[in-house]
Amino acid sequence: MKIAIIGAGNGGQTMAGHLAIMGYKVSLYDIDVPKMETLKKLGGIQLEGRLKGFGKICCIATSIAETIRDAEIIMVTTVANAHRAVATSIAPYLEDGQVVVLNPGRTCGALVFKQALRNAGCQARIYLGEAQTLVYACRVIENGHVNVIGIKDEVLLAGIPAYDTDYILSKLNPIFPCFMKADNILRTSLENIGAMFHPCVLLFNAATIERNDVFWFYRDMTEQVSEFIEKFDAERLAVGKTYGVDLLSVRDWIKFAYKDTVGETLCERMRNNPAYHDIKSPSTIFTRQLTEDIPTGVLPIMQLGKAAGVQTPLLESMVNICEALLNMDLHVHGRTLKNLGLEGMNKEEILHFVTNGN
Repeated sequence: MKIAIIGAGNGGQTMAGHLAIMGYKVSLYDIDVPKMETLKKLGGIQLEGRLKGFGKICCIATSIAETIRDAEIIMVTTVANAHRAVATSIAPYLEDGQVVVLNPGRTCGALVFKQALRNAGCQARIYLGEAQTLVYACRVIENGHVNVIGIKDEVLLAGIPAYDTDYILSKLNPIFPCFMKADNILRTSLENIGAMFHPCVLLFNAATIERNDVFWFYRDMTEQVSEFIEKFDAERLAVGKTYGVDLLSVRDWIKFAYKDTVGETLCERMRNNPAYHDIKSPSTIFTRQLTEDIPTGVLPIMQLGKAAGVQTPLLESMVNICEALLNMDLHVHGRTLKNLGLEGMNKEEILHFVTNGN
């Protein structure tokens, strides 16, 4: 079986190496030419940590057509901000029957991808799904060499339309047993835990980051900030409840994804999760934990709440404060209802759309 990986960042290199070690024929694509030249010279990916070994990659390319040709499964591991561009790029080359999975979709990634494919005139009958999060906690040491810090025990996945989920899982579960069925993409989208963790930690440590004082992103969590995260998260839970989606709280999700985590409070679980232990703070506030997690996470959750009449003052404040802090308009290319193709829809119409795909 040929599996294509689009995006050679932390997750893409890890997944490519892991799949190759498992014996699959892997093709890897990235837009970064110097990075791909380095990987071509190496011939594959060396993994260390929770996964060990060298995965030989059959095709390392900067041609997206070559990468996905004859692939049964296409795993998109780019940043969420790139989903629209990736969909537009692969639209002419997709083949009937291919499975395309966003790892992760963040919030409503499958809607963005589906809309872009339609706008690009794609006629292929594909199976499109989104994972709630990336399977791995991982960091590239240097290109071609990755430290795998942790592997999640359970990862929710849904297709759009929802009736495609079973077929997608039939293809993925023999490879990744951790993928579990979600009712629809609202579950995977609203279960965007990174959007709850990352902006809060970044915002309350902005001055520390700008002083270049390195800290442990999760291990140095404090009680007061973790309590704020739970208040922030309560608004996400309220949006989910309104749409009939029974979401896990941030505190419960850590134990769901990483079963060996100990502790009762959110603070204890963030500090004690082995997969989080060695993750350091970013070197700048202009990091994907804000520039990605706000427009593709916090903003669409807030917008879905607005469509359903749910008040989300903390989510809205986070968006406004981060726009002012970064001097960036995070709405213009962000996942607003308009940009998701949901503008003018009420709650019932949105639920119909994510279930049936039209």
